[in-house]
Amino acid sequence: MFHAGKKAMLLIAVMFAATAAPFAADQEAGTVIRETPMYISPDVNAQRVAVVTRGRDVALVRGRSNVDGKSWAQVFVKVETGLTMDKDVSGWIESRYLVTPATPNADQVIFGEAAESERQAEQRGGRKHAAEDAMRLYYRLYQYWPNSPLAGEALWRAADIRWQLEKAGVLLRPSTRELSPDMRTQIDDEMMKEVRKKFPQTKWADLAAYDMLDNKVCFDWKGEAGCPEKEAELYEKYSREHPQSPKAAEALYNAAYRQAALVDIYKGNRQQDKADRARAKALALTQELASRFPDGDWKPRAANLAYALQQNVAVYGNQSY
Repeated sequence: MFHAGKKAMLLIAVMFAATAAPFAADQEAGTVIRETPMYISPDVNAQRVAVVTRGRDVALVRGRSNVDGKSWAQVFVKVETGLTMDKDVSGWIESRYLVTPATPNADQVIFGEAAESERQAEQRGGRKHAAEDAMRLYYRLYQYWPNSPLAGEALWRAADIRWQLEKAGVLLRPSTRELSPDMRTQIDDEMMKEVRKKFPQTKWADLAAYDMLDNKVCFDWKGEAGCPEKEAELYEKYSREHPQSPKAAEALYNAAYRQAALVDIYKGNRQQDKADRARAKALALTQELASRFPDGDWKPRAANLAYALQQNVAVYGNQSY
């Protein structure tokens, strides 16, 4: 899955419009799977009107034509003209780059291209704006092929890429240092809510709910107990309410870690009774984690956390491991 990094400052640019372009009902709509130039006429030597990037909304205007042995499509498309402005343009593109519901295995083709773009985004030196390409392609699949078996995952991936890009941008802002999540810019959760609404009681909805916890946690505890206290409850509650989620084990570990961190914070504040209660709660959560999720890395990580607690090894602060 895509992780935001160098593309964090593209926050405004990546906010693609979830609303489709105002195409006529009788027009065939789709998207392109390669960045392709648009010409004023069906001729590679003609004047270029625009460059259509992967995942853009495209509608055929008058169908397709063959010119000099090359297949062309006259289309209407919304293209970027800057960070915040789009414009509607029409022109001709090569048909081989256009995928519509009439294309055989269209949903798989688009999902495959989106996944490749996502891989590019994760690579050092990968294609520029590949994350945004993947986001748009995944969303187009959901938009035009809502009954596809891939639709739920596609919408989730589109939402998650958007979320990670926005989150990276939020982390760069001074308000991130505020203790209360309410005092900082919130990550736009519109698409995450759409995932949960359109695909309820699925792992995609569970994953969306987990991402949305980012808007409720502190990004800097500043050595105070308030944030980890609240976050421990949030993560434990998530694990209880989403037991089948791919993130259930991680959430339970996060709850245990925060209780363990509270041990060190309370001790630093000379609140030994609270420290003892936090240690007992953390150990109980590590035992539950090992029991509920015996496979993967989380059981050993829980064992490591429990050992630190039992041996009075700090897990938070200057002396943490």
